[in-house]
Amino acid sequence: MVGGDERGGMRKYLSGWIAIGLVAFGGIAAAATPQDRALLQADSDRDDWRLHGRTYDNQRFSPLTGINKDNVGKLALIHTLHTGVANSFEATPIVVDGVLYLVTATNHVQAYDAVTGQQLWAWQPDRLDYAEACCGPQARGVAVAYGKVFTALFDGHLVALDAKTGKLIWQTDPAKTHPEPRQYYTYTQAPQVYDGMVIVGTAGAEYETRGMVEAYDAGTGNKIWEFRTTAAPGEPGGDTWKKDAWKFGGGSVWNTPAIDPKSDLVILATGNPNPDYQGTTRPGDNAYTDSILALHAKNGKLAWWYQEVPHDMWDYDASAPVMLFDAKDQNGKIVPAAGQAGKVGNVFIVNRLTGKLLYKSEPFVTQSVNIFTPPNAQGVSILPGVSGGSLWQPPAFSPRTNYFYVLGANQAMIFTTIDFKDSKPGGPWVGRHTGGVMKPDTSLPASGTLTAIDVNSGKVGWQYKSLRPMYGGVLATASDLVFAGEQTGDFSAFDARTGDKLWSHHFDRGVCSPPMTYRVNGVQYIAVGANGCRGGHIASGEAPYDDTVAIFAVPQ
Repeated sequence: MVGGDERGGMRKYLSGWIAIGLVAFGGIAAAATPQDRALLQADSDRDDWRLHGRTYDNQRFSPLTGINKDNVGKLALIHTLHTGVANSFEATPIVVDGVLYLVTATNHVQAYDAVTGQQLWAWQPDRLDYAEACCGPQARGVAVAYGKVFTALFDGHLVALDAKTGKLIWQTDPAKTHPEPRQYYTYTQAPQVYDGMVIVGTAGAEYETRGMVEAYDAGTGNKIWEFRTTAAPGEPGGDTWKKDAWKFGGGSVWNTPAIDPKSDLVILATGNPNPDYQGTTRPGDNAYTDSILALHAKNGKLAWWYQEVPHDMWDYDASAPVMLFDAKDQNGKIVPAAGQAGKVGNVFIVNRLTGKLLYKSEPFVTQSVNIFTPPNAQGVSILPGVSGGSLWQPPAFSPRTNYFYVLGANQAMIFTTIDFKDSKPGGPWVGRHTGGVMKPDTSLPASGTLTAIDVNSGKVGWQYKSLRPMYGGVLATASDLVFAGEQTGDFSAFDARTGDKLWSHHFDRGVCSPPMTYRVNGVQYIAVGANGCRGGHIASGEAPYDDTVAIFAVPQ
């Protein structure tokens, strides 16, 4: 292993860099459409939030300063959108030309006037075709480009809708695009759009699947390429599996890839191997699970990978999105970097051209001394558990502070294995695919964190502590504000440099959704879901979820 520690390391494969039609915008062919150029220049578009992470680097940093430290105390709720779907809301809305697009759990897609809150159109699938799936019918966003709204359905369909009307244009057929048992291959992420392609990744590693990243033609829905997230014999990393374990070795892609246009790379994170809690049937490191990896955008070929947790037996997915930024290496040289906040509770920062580890950050949650003790039949309590440190929630980065802002969860779990001799494929009982079960360790109190990590050193700059685990995501702005929600129902603004809480609005439900911001007619708005959280705080007698997306602004 190169550049790793006792439970992490790097394997890399550099297939050679090929410059394909590079223009001033980066790795896009010279015939790129005006829409492609708008996506590449999203950072200079101060009004819209065009991409899942606002820009291809997934930084969730806005240059807007209309809401700032001087007036944030006046921030007021001006609209409440009711989606009609009372469930946890994990999506980041997209705003383009004054229209706000979102998707709910169970894949209801809706468009609203971003100023008035009036619904413009709505679409939903006739049915979601799945028998078994993990882990809830969540959808983390849509993509908007080429006059279309792209949404990835929980049952494995990729759908294109007319952005003006919501009418169906095309959809893929999982029976033709995904292998059997296809009901295990699900989508939860927001698709990424790049160079005329729609890029998505499958979940389902809790079952006997071989995960994949796919690129589809945005105009026709035809598949262009796919990359499988477990290494086969003869491929780089193929020697990290034994026998046929790679054929059903997992490797979910839970979240939206980042894009480096200058190098024409798709950079993403992968989830756990299968079976989840037992490693006897899959000896070895199990590439490319629990990894940051880079693919060549033109053909989906592997460029490199860095594995955060080799031979994972604790469900330590790399499930949060990868973020791109520049950082100093150990010699003080500024290099292009990529960072990913892992469930294990560290941020892993690598050189995004080579995959070499630059920093493994200081922990942003508590790590028990037995963190890498294999689960057993008696049960082992480990912190963080499968719901933390960082689960799916997207982080943010500010080039003004050089801080990587990440939400964390301190939630210990008890891991218990099941004798695989008693496992009957197709049987009805819990744990037959994962090789075990886990449950919260209620003897240890759960809590949450919002942490600022210096990307030039991996050290913690400041940390805010919450009474409950923090999920949802972070927004950073050029006015040195950071926004995040809590399970307590508070949605708050923090000083990006010190962590001081400057403003809060309280909801009756937990705020476990990613905030975003946009501007229309010179007015800056902030939108966030306040639907409640799985296992989150609610008042006595209330339903656990709501259907609320809140929009804030400073009254003019």
